[in-house]
Amino acid sequence: MQKKQLLVLIILFFAVVFLTRPVLAVEEDYGYEGYMEEEFMEEEHFYRAQILKIEETETQEHEYYSMVEQKVSVVLTGGPYRGEIITITNTYFAGDPVYDFLLEEGQEVIVVAFGEEGNFEEAYVQDIARDRGVYYLIGIFVLALLVVGRMQGLKTVITLGTTIFLVVQYMLPLLLQGYNPILLAIGVAILAITFTLFIIGGLNLKSLVAILGTVVGVIVAGLMAYWAGSMARLTGFGTNEAQMLYFLDNTIDFRGLLFAGIIIGSLGAITDIGMSIASAAAEIRQANPEIRFLELFRASLNVGRDVMGTMANTLVLAYVGSAIPMLLLVMGYEIAWLKIINMDMIATEFVRGTAGSIGLVAAVPVTAVLAGYFLSKHG
Repeated sequence: MQKKQLLVLIILFFAVVFLTRPVLAVEEDYGYEGYMEEEFMEEEHFYRAQILKIEETETQEHEYYSMVEQKVSVVLTGGPYRGEIITITNTYFAGDPVYDFLLEEGQEVIVVAFGEEGNFEEAYVQDIARDRGVYYLIGIFVLALLVVGRMQGLKTVITLGTTIFLVVQYMLPLLLQGYNPILLAIGVAILAITFTLFIIGGLNLKSLVAILGTVVGVIVAGLMAYWAGSMARLTGFGTNEAQMLYFLDNTIDFRGLLFAGIIIGSLGAITDIGMSIASAAAEIRQANPEIRFLELFRASLNVGRDVMGTMANTLVLAYVGSAIPMLLLVMGYEIAWLKIINMDMIATEFVRGTAGSIGLVAAVPVTAVLAGYFLSKHG
């Protein structure tokens, strides 16, 4: 049975890849990148390197700041020039941890060189190499899923990978091409929900109930975000990233992009509560095959109410956690509440968290009704 399930998983995974292949095969030309490279930027080449030796460190004292210049020898540890040793200069302002960093021997860094490939006359340290820690953490996460979950863990890895694939290789390129962000987000959400829940729960009524309840919750979240965002006249420029994206391509619908982000951001929590209710209803039905619609509906609703509180906390705290620096900044400057609540970025975060939570709450009775109808004997 497990071999058959694994075969189905593999077939479905490659089916998704094949269906999205036409999108991936298109080489998008967004205009901005080629224009910038041609008019303003030299060609950049990035290399992984390791600091061999700090050759010289010089500090220049100025009236309001201190500037440090380091001459270091680095050995390239990746790419076609692996093993080559070059000398570069690293300049930074002392006491500024935001943009600059002090290099140390043995440290792994990313070096950028301008001009033709292999020309290191204009080479600088672009940043500290951080990717290994990220890859190790992802590896531990996948290993934990496989060890603890076994077959279910493998299903989780495949569904998670497929969801990321849909967002990165399907949704984002189409957004840059100017497609409607809200319709795209809903479409990707439905695809991800359907694939994930059928793989995790199997091809049965339980999964169908969870899918339908989750889809309704996600759509409600999107509608609430659109309604509140329109009333509050949110611009979609509440983050620095959105403001930077405007200069990359100002034809993108930024308000729609905000609402699309809310739909995708609420997807995980709403899927969780939909599947929790449907699974509980299926277990109740198995324990009592003669259960009627009203009894199963009430039992499912009780389960949903219990899960709802924790899921709402999960959703809101996820947004709060990412906004802690901004909240501390607001509190530190003791800004008046009337000003705070009317700031675009603050109002955006309120709408984001609240709309997602409303969608989550809406999914509870809808999934409970569907569970009672499809899973009870006399539905």
